[in-house]
Amino acid sequence: MTLGAIPDERGTHFAVWSGAAERVWVSLFDKSGDHEVARRELSRGEDGVFSLHVAGIGEGARYGFRADGSYDPAAGLWFDPAKLLTDPYSLTIDRAYCYDPRLAARRDERIDTAALMPKSVVTRLPPELDQQAPLFKPGGLIYELNVRGFSMQHPDVPEHKRGTIAALAEPVIIEHLLKLGVSAVELMPVHAWIDERHLPPLGLSNAWGYNPVSYFALDPRLAPGGLTELRETVAALRQAGIGTIFDVVFNHTGESDGQGPTLSLRGLDAQTYFRHGADGRLVNDTGTGNTLACDHRAVQRLVLDSLRHFVLYAGVDGYRFDLAPILGRDAQGFSPQAELLQAMRQDPVLADRVLIAEPWDIGPNGYQLGNFPTPFLEWNDRYRDDVRRFWRGDGSLAALATRLSGSSDIFGNGDANETPSVNFIAAHDGMTLADLTAYAHKHNAANGEDNRDGHDDNLSWNHGVEGASDDPAIQNARRRDIRAMLGTLFASTGTIMLTAGDEFGRTQRGNNNAYAQDNEISWLDWANADAELLKHAQALSRFRRSFLDLNAAAFLSNADVSWQRPDGQAFTEGDWHDGQNRQLALIRKTDSWRIAILINGADQPCTLALPHHEGLAWIAFDGAEAEEGRMTCPARSVVLAAERPVANAFY
Repeated sequence: MTLGAIPDERGTHFAVWSGAAERVWVSLFDKSGDHEVARRELSRGEDGVFSLHVAGIGEGARYGFRADGSYDPAAGLWFDPAKLLTDPYSLTIDRAYCYDPRLAARRDERIDTAALMPKSVVTRLPPELDQQAPLFKPGGLIYELNVRGFSMQHPDVPEHKRGTIAALAEPVIIEHLLKLGVSAVELMPVHAWIDERHLPPLGLSNAWGYNPVSYFALDPRLAPGGLTELRETVAALRQAGIGTIFDVVFNHTGESDGQGPTLSLRGLDAQTYFRHGADGRLVNDTGTGNTLACDHRAVQRLVLDSLRHFVLYAGVDGYRFDLAPILGRDAQGFSPQAELLQAMRQDPVLADRVLIAEPWDIGPNGYQLGNFPTPFLEWNDRYRDDVRRFWRGDGSLAALATRLSGSSDIFGNGDANETPSVNFIAAHDGMTLADLTAYAHKHNAANGEDNRDGHDDNLSWNHGVEGASDDPAIQNARRRDIRAMLGTLFASTGTIMLTAGDEFGRTQRGNNNAYAQDNEISWLDWANADAELLKHAQALSRFRRSFLDLNAAAFLSNADVSWQRPDGQAFTEGDWHDGQNRQLALIRKTDSWRIAILINGADQPCTLALPHHEGLAWIAFDGAEAEEGRMTCPARSVVLAAERPVANAFY
């Protein structure tokens, strides 16, 4: 039976699943959503689905569920008919979630929470879209963005669209994405979420959305136009050749721990939806207070139905899964062959979608990098850390070379010809790319936790001054290092990911956990974008698309690549183990041309010898040409060059 609220010619059919509830009602509200006008009890079927057809209730009606049964929180039973519950399959809610301590009241307090809760809205689905293959292919550029923070300060986005999904369809935004060569935008969570309970007393709010309540309803703050707004935006991006990937959080809900609010799944059947230990307490493999029990069929159905929904009705290319080991975890631990992971790969709607795992959580054996099954791509934090260490000055050239060539030490144990690595240097969580070069320590005081939150080891450096500096020498040194890291990223084998704003020097003032900063700290400062840095990123991207795109995810083979010293001689085993070596030339051969990736991690300029063929010239991505078979590399830089006919420069 289809779950949720399904309108028809005579009324609406309501259906919700619970394995433990004794009674379930649907509460109906007036158009304002403020006054309950009726309460109807649903009938339980043999499969645990409670359902009822209510005549005369049509599209736009406001409603919520209530459930009754045993109340024993220590045993995972939270039934309380005074708690209004959001329909887990609600397609629309009429307002954003707002934390209130009364949402966590005990049953014996008899506090009706209807006035504190958004109301689900009966919504008729549009026709299914004609299914098209995802635009994104492994090896492309993923552009991670926070929908709200991305456009809140964009001067050329209409004011009423700033901070919304619709802003992404604006011509000025699409032009920016195209110039940067974006293959797919990855939207940080857009499912409706609630603030963590400690934030409102601090005057803060969740800016990232990694605290979901609803897995079908979009957050009204991001999508005031609902599913239609998303559908039209995805279509506009697709018409421009840009895919859309959702960052989804199927590892916990915003109902948190034993002191958290009762909003939806907790009130319907917490024993089933959340993992519990032998002592009856909530398992906390997520660090957020609860963990979805993804080995249970009811949870699997919820996850799969949500994933299908946004493919069928919005046309998204795929998904990035936050704390993805949760999806493959049961009481015995993580398994690549877990039912839910297999179901995603075999489902006729989802089988061709882009699937990306964040391959770690904080549970037992929670670090699973390299262990997700094909076709999952995986965030590669080893890449992040080794690249940062090299450019900070204390990392090895050998480690950098391994990351540049696809991380075969992690992903090269199978028969795959392509690496599933998603290479990134900075992401939403942690220092921005610019802040890596300006802050040696995190600066999270604004988060209200006495700078205790966020990572302590950022592998960052500050060029002798912590934070902003008006010294031109320091500014130039920082910009130089940002350019070098961008060059490394765009030269790397595998999928690459850039977080919005890092292409033009965004800063969060050293805050490496800006989840609670829905303000200028996390909003992109378009007015002060570094135009020269942006041009540099665009040029790197053009080079990658021109010379690497068709083979960007293919592991490098010994037959097609050579590693050379500055004098043109091949690297020896001793060279790789020489900690003083900071320079190399990677010469890569493809079917049509040769390219060179030149690394100079030293503090002085150098020249690197390149192999020479008559009638051909080595031309760098910025238009510079090799002279007498040698290419100049400025201090601490990455130069990308291609061997082309002398009369056929590409820039």
